[in-house]
Amino acid sequence: MSKTRVLILGGGYVGLYTALTLQKKARGKVDITLIDRRPYMTYAPFLPEAGAGSIEARHAVVPLRRTLKGVRVLQGKVTNISHQDRRVTAETDLGENLNLEFDELVVALGAVSRTFPTPGLAENAIGFKFVEEAAAVRNRILNRIARAATTSNPELRKRLLSFVFVGGGFAGIEAFSETEDMAKAALRYYPELKPEDLNFVMVEAANHILPEMGPDMGEYTKKELESRGMRVLLSTTLDSCVDGHVELSNGEKFDADTIVWTAGVKPAPVMSSSDLPLGPRGHMSSSPTLQVIDQDGRVVDGVWAAGDCAQVPNLVEDEGDWCAPSAQHAVRQARHMGANIAAKLSGGELKEYKHKHLGMVASLGLNKGVAVIMGVKMRGWPAWVMHRTYHLSQIPTVNRKLRVTLDWTIALLFRRDMVSLSRVEVPRRAFEEAARG
Repeated sequence: MSKTRVLILGGGYVGLYTALTLQKKARGKVDITLIDRRPYMTYAPFLPEAGAGSIEARHAVVPLRRTLKGVRVLQGKVTNISHQDRRVTAETDLGENLNLEFDELVVALGAVSRTFPTPGLAENAIGFKFVEEAAAVRNRILNRIARAATTSNPELRKRLLSFVFVGGGFAGIEAFSETEDMAKAALRYYPELKPEDLNFVMVEAANHILPEMGPDMGEYTKKELESRGMRVLLSTTLDSCVDGHVELSNGEKFDADTIVWTAGVKPAPVMSSSDLPLGPRGHMSSSPTLQVIDQDGRVVDGVWAAGDCAQVPNLVEDEGDWCAPSAQHAVRQARHMGANIAAKLSGGELKEYKHKHLGMVASLGLNKGVAVIMGVKMRGWPAWVMHRTYHLSQIPTVNRKLRVTLDWTIALLFRRDMVSLSRVEVPRRAFEEAARG
């Protein structure tokens, strides 16, 4: 018998875990192909720690080819999805076109940064969604501290030491907290600078931060950050950042050399260039069995979707209409979807996805955090321990678990590495200068 061709679009949580589950539950029945722009899965909860140097950036990602032995892994950007033709087109970084056919399609494209037409944003800001961005932010902050310690120009020093983060959700608060903690730790090597020279500014359009944790935990986090000298500006938007000149909706204006955008995400735009039905916000609409459905609730044969690019019904009443776009749901949805695809191929019964969210954890720097676990609220060191314990248990493969544990142990014994490798962004500069004589 010929094998069923399963094509997985996206190598994040959903893509990786769906492939792993299919390999176990549909062994010998499926021919799996996975395509993603990157050759690795990014474990997003560890990006703030990678950005702060608590763990090596490479240890926050899981290599797809090494993990998915027996799966055909392709590196390319999906450009079109045609359910009618059972075909997906993609483009490699070399400009070559790929045509991929499928019997069963898994849409796991995740999300991309949601931006606005803010003047100067595209030219001056950087995101914090991928490991290369986290590493670049770390290098930039350490590099700006080194430059600020060298200059005698007070205005330039102020610009170099101003770091603006836009977006007060989980990703923004953790990145903001962890990198500030790293920056203060780095100052021990720069006697020319004082902690009060650092200007870390969080800009949030809503009137609260960490909305997922509730108002009291958000208020606690705000007070904790402000007690460290950081500024949290609520009900404020970034109006312009042309040439690094920041203009805020509250009328404040100042120069900043580092602007990090963490203000939300949106579904992958390529889904709008497909013949598959989409919901009002651009997501795939999934049934409780994780099959894609149209506006009338009819199943689209052979198409499955989960994770950040899908709206999955929440069958646990007290959590709302849709499952939250979290890693906790994505991993469980992926395993459930892989099991359902295997059941369909063997003529078995498809089961509905049900999962009650266990809670949320967030790091605010070394030994600091907030958490809500099964309704129990935790702050400070206990929450930080819970954060590390939970995410260490969830990052895929024993290899990565051991590497992260080793990173933490080394940082505990010898402190974090404060070396900036910002020159990797311009690796040919030294050679070009030498060649020009």
